[in-house]
Amino acid sequence: MDFDLILTGGRVIDPSQNLDAVADVAFAGGKVARVAPSITPSPGAELRNVAGHIVTPGLIDLHTHVYVHGTSLGIDADEFCRSSGVTTAVDTGSAGPGNFMGFRKHVIERSQARILAYLHVSHAGIYGFSERVMVGESEEMRLMNPIDAVAVADANRDVIVGIKVRVGKHASGTSGTAPLDIALQVAEEVGMPLMAHIDHPPPSYEEVVERLRPGDVLTHAFRPFPNAPVTPQGRVKQVVLAARERGVLFDIGHGKGSFAFRTARAMLANGFMPDTISSDVHVLCIDGPAFDQVTTLSKFLCLGVPLPEVIRASTVNAAMALKRSELGSLRLGSPGDATILSVQEGRFDYVDVVGEHLEGDKRIVSDAVVLGGRWWHAREGLSFARG
Repeated sequence: MDFDLILTGGRVIDPSQNLDAVADVAFAGGKVARVAPSITPSPGAELRNVAGHIVTPGLIDLHTHVYVHGTSLGIDADEFCRSSGVTTAVDTGSAGPGNFMGFRKHVIERSQARILAYLHVSHAGIYGFSERVMVGESEEMRLMNPIDAVAVADANRDVIVGIKVRVGKHASGTSGTAPLDIALQVAEEVGMPLMAHIDHPPPSYEEVVERLRPGDVLTHAFRPFPNAPVTPQGRVKQVVLAARERGVLFDIGHGKGSFAFRTARAMLANGFMPDTISSDVHVLCIDGPAFDQVTTLSKFLCLGVPLPEVIRASTVNAAMALKRSELGSLRLGSPGDATILSVQEGRFDYVDVVGEHLEGDKRIVSDAVVLGGRWWHAREGLSFARG
Protein backbone atom coordinates (compact mmCIF):
# COMPACT_ATOMS: atom_id res chain seq x y z
CA MET A 1 0.00 0.00 0.00
CA ASP A 2 1.21 3.51 -0.78
CA PHE A 3 1.37 5.65 2.34
CA ASP A 4 1.43 9.44 2.44
CA LEU A 5 2.84 9.83 5.96
CA ILE A 6 4.28 7.49 8.59
CA LEU A 7 4.88 8.39 12.23
CA THR A 8 7.62 6.10 13.52
CA GLY A 9 8.67 4.97 16.98
CA GLY A 10 6.15 6.82 19.15
CA ARG A 11 4.21 5.54 22.15
CA VAL A 12 0.73 5.14 20.70
CA ILE A 13 -2.09 5.62 23.21
CA ASP A 14 -5.47 4.92 21.63
CA PRO A 15 -8.11 4.18 24.28
CA SER A 16 -10.66 3.31 21.58
CA GLN A 17 -8.60 0.18 20.90
CA ASN A 18 -7.16 -0.27 24.42
CA LEU A 19 -3.79 0.32 22.78
CA ASP A 20 -0.75 1.60 24.67
CA ALA A 21 2.45 0.48 22.95
CA VAL A 22 5.36 1.68 20.86
CA ALA A 23 4.19 1.49 17.24
CA ASP A 24 4.22 3.14 13.85
CA VAL A 25 1.14 4.89 12.44
CA ALA A 26 0.62 5.26 8.68
CA PHE A 27 -1.81 7.49 6.80
CA ALA A 28 -3.05 7.32 3.22
CA GLY A 29 -5.74 9.26 1.40
CA GLY A 30 -6.53 11.31 4.48
CA LYS A 31 -7.28 8.22 6.59
CA VAL A 32 -5.51 6.03 9.09
CA ALA A 33 -4.06 3.24 6.95
CA ARG A 34 -2.15 1.08 9.42
CA VAL A 35 -0.93 0.85 13.01
CA ALA A 36 1.75 -1.77 13.62
CA PRO A 37 4.97 -2.34 15.59
CA SER A 38 6.92 -1.57 12.43
CA ILE A 39 5.74 -0.36 9.03
CA THR A 40 7.85 -0.62 5.88
CA PRO A 41 7.62 2.72 4.08
CA SER A 42 6.36 2.85 0.54
CA PRO A 43 8.23 4.95 -2.06
CA GLY A 44 7.49 8.62 -1.59
CA ALA A 45 6.04 8.30 1.91
CA GLU A 46 6.92 11.11 4.29
CA LEU A 47 8.53 9.78 7.47
CA ARG A 48 8.43 11.58 10.81
CA ASN A 49 10.43 10.17 13.70
CA VAL A 50 8.36 10.69 16.85
CA ALA A 51 10.36 8.40 19.14
CA GLY A 52 10.19 9.68 22.71
CA HIS A 53 6.81 11.27 22.07
CA ILE A 54 3.21 10.11 22.57
CA VAL A 55 0.90 9.63 19.59
CA THR A 56 -2.84 9.84 20.25
CA PRO A 57 -5.94 10.15 18.09
CA GLY A 58 -6.53 13.80 17.26
CA LEU A 59 -7.68 15.51 20.43
CA ILE A 60 -11.29 16.69 20.59
CA ASP A 61 -12.10 19.75 22.68
CA LEU A 62 -15.82 19.35 23.37
CA HIS A 63 -16.31 22.92 24.61
CA THR A 64 -14.82 25.93 22.79
CA HIS A 65 -15.92 29.30 21.44
CA VAL A 66 -14.42 29.88 18.01
CA TYR A 67 -16.81 32.25 16.22
CA VAL A 68 -13.89 34.64 15.81
CA HIS A 69 -14.85 38.21 14.80
CA GLY A 70 -18.50 37.15 14.94
CA THR A 71 -18.85 37.21 18.72
CA SER A 72 -16.86 39.00 21.41
CA LEU A 73 -15.89 35.64 22.96
CA GLY A 74 -14.55 34.02 19.80
CA ILE A 75 -10.93 32.96 19.32
CA ASP A 76 -9.20 31.76 16.14
CA ALA A 77 -9.79 28.03 15.83
CA ASP A 78 -6.72 27.16 13.78
CA GLU A 79 -4.34 29.08 16.02
CA PHE A 80 -5.81 27.39 19.09
CA CYS A 81 -5.82 23.93 17.54
CA ARG A 82 -2.22 24.15 16.37
CA SER A 83 -0.93 25.16 19.79
CA SER A 84 -3.13 22.80 21.81
CA GLY A 85 -3.01 19.65 19.70
CA VAL A 86 -6.73 19.79 18.94
CA THR A 87 -7.99 18.50 15.60
CA THR A 88 -11.71 18.89 16.34
CA ALA A 89 -12.94 22.03 18.10
CA VAL A 90 -16.58 21.88 19.14
CA ASP A 91 -18.16 25.30 19.40
CA THR A 92 -20.82 25.32 22.08
CA GLY A 93 -23.52 27.83 21.34
CA SER A 94 -21.58 30.85 20.11
CA ALA A 95 -24.15 31.08 17.33
CA GLY A 96 -27.91 30.61 17.32
CA PRO A 97 -30.37 30.17 14.45
CA GLY A 98 -30.23 33.88 13.62
CA ASN A 99 -26.49 33.96 12.86
CA PHE A 100 -25.36 30.37 12.39
CA MET A 101 -25.01 30.64 8.62
CA GLY A 102 -22.50 33.47 9.09
CA PHE A 103 -20.55 31.27 11.49
CA ARG A 104 -20.64 28.43 9.00
CA LYS A 105 -19.64 30.46 5.94
CA HIS A 106 -16.98 32.69 7.47
CA VAL A 107 -15.42 30.39 10.07
CA ILE A 108 -16.36 26.70 9.89
CA GLU A 109 -15.91 26.31 6.14
CA ARG A 110 -12.65 28.30 6.10
CA SER A 111 -10.98 26.54 8.99
CA GLN A 112 -8.36 23.87 8.39
CA ALA A 113 -9.13 22.18 11.70
CA ARG A 114 -12.52 20.51 11.99
CA ILE A 115 -15.19 22.62 13.68
CA LEU A 116 -18.45 21.08 14.87
CA ALA A 117 -21.11 23.00 16.73
CA TYR A 118 -23.89 22.89 19.28
CA LEU A 119 -26.54 25.35 18.05
CA HIS A 120 -27.80 27.76 20.70
CA VAL A 121 -31.57 27.86 21.17
CA SER A 122 -31.28 31.63 21.68
CA HIS A 123 -31.63 33.58 18.42
CA ALA A 124 -28.12 35.09 18.29
CA GLY A 125 -26.24 32.72 20.56
CA ILE A 126 -23.86 34.16 23.14
CA TYR A 127 -23.80 37.68 21.79
CA GLY A 128 -23.19 39.93 24.83
CA PHE A 129 -20.18 38.70 26.81
CA SER A 130 -16.98 40.75 27.05
CA GLU A 131 -14.86 42.40 29.72
CA ARG A 132 -17.35 45.30 29.95
CA VAL A 133 -20.69 43.92 28.81
CA MET A 134 -22.21 40.71 30.17
CA VAL A 135 -25.80 40.08 29.13
CA GLY A 136 -27.16 36.60 29.63
CA GLU A 137 -28.79 35.59 26.36
CA SER A 138 -31.15 33.18 28.12
CA GLU A 139 -32.38 35.95 30.42
CA GLU A 140 -34.41 37.48 27.61
CA MET A 141 -37.09 34.93 26.83
CA ARG A 142 -38.08 36.81 23.69
CA LEU A 143 -34.77 35.62 22.20
CA MET A 144 -35.68 31.94 22.56
CA ASN A 145 -36.19 30.74 18.99
CA PRO A 146 -37.14 27.05 19.00
CA ILE A 147 -38.86 26.94 15.60
CA ASP A 148 -35.90 28.39 13.68
CA ALA A 149 -33.46 26.37 15.81
CA VAL A 150 -35.15 23.17 14.63
CA ALA A 151 -34.96 24.29 11.00
CA VAL A 152 -31.30 25.35 11.16
CA ALA A 153 -30.18 22.24 13.05
CA ASP A 154 -32.00 19.98 10.61
CA ALA A 155 -30.47 21.74 7.59
CA ASN A 156 -26.90 21.60 8.93
CA ARG A 157 -26.59 18.11 10.35
CA ASP A 158 -23.14 17.71 8.81
CA VAL A 159 -21.68 20.20 11.31
CA ILE A 160 -24.32 20.68 14.03
CA VAL A 161 -24.08 17.92 16.64
CA GLY A 162 -26.57 19.14 19.24
CA ILE A 163 -28.46 21.96 20.90
CA LYS A 164 -26.97 24.31 23.52
CA VAL A 165 -28.61 26.26 26.30
CA ARG A 166 -27.17 28.26 29.18
CA VAL A 167 -29.01 28.56 32.47
CA GLY A 168 -28.00 30.09 35.78
CA LYS A 169 -27.96 33.53 37.36
CA HIS A 170 -25.39 34.93 34.90
CA ALA A 171 -26.83 33.30 31.76
CA SER A 172 -30.58 33.30 32.41
CA GLY A 173 -31.21 35.66 35.31
CA THR A 174 -34.47 34.68 36.97
CA SER A 175 -35.77 32.60 34.05
CA GLY A 176 -35.03 29.40 35.97
CA THR A 177 -35.41 26.23 33.95
CA ALA A 178 -37.66 27.75 31.27
CA PRO A 179 -34.86 28.13 28.65
CA LEU A 180 -33.72 24.58 29.42
CA ASP A 181 -37.21 23.21 28.90
CA ILE A 182 -37.46 24.99 25.54
CA ALA A 183 -34.05 23.68 24.45
CA LEU A 184 -35.02 20.15 25.44
CA GLN A 185 -38.05 20.38 23.17
CA VAL A 186 -35.81 21.44 20.28
CA ALA A 187 -33.32 18.64 20.94
CA GLU A 188 -36.16 16.11 21.09
CA GLU A 189 -37.65 17.40 17.85
CA VAL A 190 -34.40 17.10 15.88
CA GLY A 191 -33.20 13.92 17.62
CA MET A 192 -29.98 15.46 18.90
CA PRO A 193 -28.33 15.62 22.31
CA LEU A 194 -28.47 18.74 24.45
CA MET A 195 -25.55 20.44 26.15
CA ALA A 196 -26.59 22.43 29.22
CA HIS A 197 -24.45 25.12 30.85
CA ILE A 198 -24.98 25.79 34.53
CA ASP A 199 -23.61 28.62 36.67
CA HIS A 200 -24.92 30.17 39.90
CA PRO A 201 -28.49 29.43 41.02
CA PRO A 202 -31.24 29.79 40.05
CA PRO A 203 -31.78 27.10 38.87
CA SER A 204 -30.07 24.59 41.11
CA TYR A 205 -27.67 21.88 39.93
CA GLU A 206 -30.34 19.36 40.92
CA GLU A 207 -33.08 21.01 38.86
CA VAL A 208 -30.90 20.98 35.75
CA VAL A 209 -29.47 17.48 36.05
CA GLU A 210 -32.78 15.79 36.77
CA ARG A 211 -34.19 17.09 33.46
CA LEU A 212 -31.37 15.75 31.26
CA ARG A 213 -31.85 12.68 29.09
CA PRO A 214 -29.47 9.84 28.22
CA GLY A 215 -26.76 11.25 25.94
CA ASP A 216 -27.28 14.85 27.05
CA VAL A 217 -24.21 16.66 28.36
CA LEU A 218 -23.92 18.74 31.50
CA THR A 219 -20.96 21.04 31.03
CA HIS A 220 -19.21 22.86 33.90
CA ALA A 221 -19.84 19.64 35.81
CA PHE A 222 -17.01 20.17 38.35
CA ARG A 223 -17.81 23.79 39.13
CA PRO A 224 -17.26 25.38 42.58
CA PHE A 225 -19.88 26.29 45.17
CA PRO A 226 -22.65 27.33 44.64
CA ASN A 227 -24.12 24.70 42.37
CA ALA A 228 -21.33 22.21 42.93
CA PRO A 229 -22.02 18.49 42.35
CA VAL A 230 -20.83 17.47 45.83
CA THR A 231 -22.31 17.90 49.29
CA PRO A 232 -20.52 19.89 52.02
CA GLN A 233 -19.40 16.50 53.38
CA GLY A 234 -17.64 15.73 50.10
CA ARG A 235 -20.08 13.15 48.75
CA VAL A 236 -21.39 13.15 45.20
CA LYS A 237 -25.00 14.32 45.18
CA GLN A 238 -27.50 11.54 44.66
CA VAL A 239 -29.11 13.31 41.71
CA VAL A 240 -25.71 13.31 39.97
CA LEU A 241 -25.24 9.57 40.51
CA ALA A 242 -28.76 8.92 39.24
CA ALA A 243 -28.11 11.02 36.13
CA ARG A 244 -24.93 9.10 35.32
CA GLU A 245 -26.79 5.84 35.82
CA ARG A 246 -29.33 6.79 33.17
CA GLY A 247 -26.67 7.95 30.69
CA VAL A 248 -26.22 11.71 31.22
CA LEU A 249 -22.66 12.77 30.35
CA PHE A 250 -20.53 15.06 32.53
CA ASP A 251 -18.13 17.49 30.85
CA ILE A 252 -15.55 19.75 32.49
CA GLY A 253 -15.87 22.98 30.45
CA HIS A 254 -13.18 24.75 32.50
CA GLY A 255 -13.58 28.32 31.23
CA LYS A 256 -13.32 31.42 33.36
CA GLY A 257 -15.56 30.35 36.23
CA SER A 258 -16.40 26.68 36.04
CA PHE A 259 -13.66 24.40 37.40
CA ALA A 260 -12.41 24.08 40.98
CA PHE A 261 -9.66 21.81 42.30
CA ARG A 262 -11.65 21.30 45.51
CA THR A 263 -14.62 19.95 43.59
CA ALA A 264 -12.42 17.82 41.33
CA ARG A 265 -10.59 16.25 44.27
CA ALA A 266 -13.89 15.35 45.93
CA MET A 267 -15.40 13.91 42.76
CA LEU A 268 -12.30 11.87 41.93
CA ALA A 269 -12.03 10.63 45.52
CA ASN A 270 -15.55 9.27 45.08
CA GLY A 271 -14.51 7.52 41.87
CA PHE A 272 -16.45 9.97 39.69
CA MET A 273 -14.32 10.68 36.62
CA PRO A 274 -15.74 13.18 34.12
CA ASP A 275 -16.82 11.65 30.85
CA THR A 276 -15.09 14.38 28.88
CA ILE A 277 -12.44 17.00 29.65
CA SER A 278 -12.77 20.28 27.74
CA SER A 279 -11.31 23.75 28.02
CA ASP A 280 -14.26 26.11 27.32
CA VAL A 281 -11.60 28.33 25.81
CA HIS A 282 -12.64 31.86 24.84
CA VAL A 283 -11.27 35.39 24.87
CA LEU A 284 -11.86 35.84 28.60
CA CYS A 285 -9.96 32.71 29.72
CA ILE A 286 -7.36 31.94 27.07
CA ASP A 287 -4.78 33.90 29.09
CA GLY A 288 -5.90 32.11 32.24
CA PRO A 289 -7.17 30.31 34.12
CA ALA A 290 -8.10 27.79 31.37
CA PHE A 291 -5.39 28.67 28.82
CA ASP A 292 -5.93 25.71 26.46
CA GLN A 293 -6.87 22.05 26.19
CA VAL A 294 -3.50 20.53 27.11
CA THR A 295 -3.34 22.67 30.27
CA THR A 296 -6.81 21.47 31.25
CA LEU A 297 -5.74 17.87 30.62
CA SER A 298 -2.56 18.45 32.63
CA LYS A 299 -4.58 19.47 35.69
CA PHE A 300 -6.25 16.08 35.77
CA LEU A 301 -2.94 14.31 35.27
CA CYS A 302 -1.59 16.17 38.30
CA LEU A 303 -4.71 15.25 40.27
CA GLY A 304 -3.75 11.61 39.85
CA VAL A 305 -5.73 10.51 36.78
CA PRO A 306 -3.63 8.08 34.69
CA LEU A 307 -2.50 9.45 31.33
CA PRO A 308 -4.50 6.93 29.20
CA GLU A 309 -7.68 7.95 31.04
CA VAL A 310 -6.93 11.63 30.50
CA ILE A 311 -6.47 10.91 26.79
CA ARG A 312 -9.70 8.86 26.74
CA ALA A 313 -11.66 11.88 28.01
CA SER A 314 -10.48 13.99 25.06
CA THR A 315 -10.71 11.36 22.31
CA VAL A 316 -13.06 8.38 22.20
CA ASN A 317 -15.34 9.63 24.99
CA ALA A 318 -15.75 13.00 23.28
CA ALA A 319 -16.46 11.26 19.97
CA MET A 320 -19.17 9.18 21.68
CA ALA A 321 -20.73 12.33 23.14
CA LEU A 322 -20.81 13.82 19.64
CA LYS A 323 -22.20 10.60 18.17
CA ARG A 324 -19.30 10.71 15.71
CA SER A 325 -17.73 7.31 16.28
CA GLU A 326 -15.29 7.80 13.41
CA LEU A 327 -13.47 10.47 15.43
CA GLY A 328 -11.22 10.05 18.46
CA SER A 329 -9.63 6.85 17.18
CA LEU A 330 -6.70 5.51 15.16
CA ARG A 331 -8.69 2.54 13.89
CA LEU A 332 -8.15 1.57 10.27
CA GLY A 333 -10.12 3.94 8.03
CA SER A 334 -10.65 6.62 10.67
CA PRO A 335 -10.05 10.27 9.69
CA GLY A 336 -6.30 10.82 9.58
CA ASP A 337 -5.99 13.03 12.64
CA ALA A 338 -3.32 12.52 15.29
CA THR A 339 -1.78 14.52 18.09
CA ILE A 340 1.85 14.17 19.12
CA LEU A 341 2.33 14.94 22.81
CA SER A 342 5.02 14.80 25.46
CA VAL A 343 4.78 14.80 29.24
CA GLN A 344 7.34 17.10 30.83
CA GLU A 345 8.45 16.65 34.41
CA GLY A 346 9.28 19.52 36.76
CA ARG A 347 7.40 22.01 38.90
CA PHE A 348 4.42 23.62 37.23
CA ASP A 349 1.90 26.08 38.63
CA TYR A 350 -1.77 25.48 37.87
CA VAL A 351 -4.66 27.68 38.96
CA ASP A 352 -8.40 27.10 39.06
CA VAL A 353 -11.26 29.59 38.68
CA VAL A 354 -11.40 30.52 42.38
CA GLY A 355 -7.70 31.27 42.61
CA GLU A 356 -6.46 28.04 44.21
CA HIS A 357 -3.00 27.09 42.99
CA LEU A 358 -1.77 23.54 42.54
CA GLU A 359 1.91 22.76 42.08
CA GLY A 360 2.08 19.83 39.70
CA ASP A 361 5.06 17.71 38.74
CA LYS A 362 3.90 17.02 35.18
CA ARG A 363 2.75 18.99 32.16
CA ILE A 364 1.25 17.70 28.92
CA VAL A 365 2.63 19.57 25.92
CA SER A 366 1.41 19.52 22.33
CA ASP A 367 4.43 18.85 20.10
CA ALA A 368 2.84 18.35 16.67
CA VAL A 369 -0.43 17.75 14.87
CA VAL A 370 -1.44 15.57 11.92
CA LEU A 371 -4.61 16.73 10.18
CA GLY A 372 -6.34 14.82 7.43
CA GLY A 373 -3.38 12.47 7.06
CA ARG A 374 -0.92 15.33 6.51
CA TRP A 375 1.74 16.79 8.78
CA TRP A 376 0.11 20.07 9.82
CA HIS A 377 2.07 21.74 12.59
CA ALA A 378 5.03 21.24 14.94
CA ARG A 379 5.90 23.18 18.06
CA GLU A 380 8.61 25.78 17.45
CA GLY A 381 12.08 24.48 18.14
CA LEU A 382 11.25 20.80 17.67
CA SER A 383 12.90 18.79 14.92
CA PHE A 384 11.31 15.53 13.77
CA ALA A 385 13.78 13.83 11.45
CA ARG A 386 12.36 13.00 8.04
CA GLY A 387 13.08 10.03 5.86
